[in-house]
Amino acid sequence: MHEARLWKPLRKPLVQCQLCNHFCLIKPDMRGRCGVRENIDGTLYTLNYGRVAAVNLDPIEKKPLYHFQPGTQTYSFATMGCNLSCSFCQNWSISQPPRVDGTLEGQPRSPEMLVREALRLNASSIAYTYTEPTVFFELMHDTAQLARNNKLKNVMVSNGYMSRKCLDALGPDIDAINVDLKCFTEDFYQDLSGAALAPVLENLRYIKNELKWWLEVTTLLIPGKNDSAHELNALTDFLVSELGPETPWHISRFHPDYKMGRTPATSRDSLDMAYEIGCQKGLKYIYIGNMPGLDRQHTHCPGCGHRVITRSGFGVALTELEHGTCSQCGKKIHGINL
Repeated sequence: MHEARLWKPLRKPLVQCQLCNHFCLIKPDMRGRCGVRENIDGTLYTLNYGRVAAVNLDPIEKKPLYHFQPGTQTYSFATMGCNLSCSFCQNWSISQPPRVDGTLEGQPRSPEMLVREALRLNASSIAYTYTEPTVFFELMHDTAQLARNNKLKNVMVSNGYMSRKCLDALGPDIDAINVDLKCFTEDFYQDLSGAALAPVLENLRYIKNELKWWLEVTTLLIPGKNDSAHELNALTDFLVSELGPETPWHISRFHPDYKMGRTPATSRDSLDMAYEIGCQKGLKYIYIGNMPGLDRQHTHCPGCGHRVITRSGFGVALTELEHGTCSQCGKKIHGINL
């Protein structure tokens, strides 16, 4: 066990976790909604510190981050646990067990071990991913600080439901983030994810405008749930007006999983509709994932339309950039270390 951060004692022995927007009130010998933080005698402990459940060397494009150090490798890891309960979770086997039945497994890894392995593998960054990194905040925070001291970048893949205190604590050490904007209705967030939309939107604004992390957004398009033209128009309006048209938007194809095993996979027509709506609203960089053959993973210059980054799978096959600008017209392509 490891004493948690970002919590406060209330009327003893009750404590309040301040890590995410659930702000759980936790009684003695009970855990928060994530299943990985427990009140023991009036002190909140994190149960997953140094217990790594998944680790891989991934292309940065797999996160997906298409405009942050393209073509590089990122050392990716996660512990078990999540603060959301998405019925469609595609990593449910490691994200949900702590919430569902208290199961918490993983191999021992210290921040020093994680950074040392990332350096040995010549990774350019460390990614906190696979499950929700907010719930392994302490391990992420310690690792990120050590990584920065060793000239590694830090990236997150998140549901965006962390608290402002959590964001501020991570502020100096995180370089880029991909946030899942799951839909644009409160009902969807409440019914299918056990959360709320408003805190995610506020965090997106804060990340973009105050923290200045490189931001990309992903939406998993689920048939009959968040794929109407009305909702996609509202979502893309938010992206353009609040986050800026240069913010990359990844539209990801749903496939049946977890509690939504009978929901059909997203159709090509639905993906195309979302893509066209985003284009009409003025988004400069739109990508479609999990749909082989659709050929919507390349980066085109928003000025002249020339293809400046050609991708094959999760790899960069060809780059036609000159110091971050289009080789044909000279227009700046937004991103970090392009």
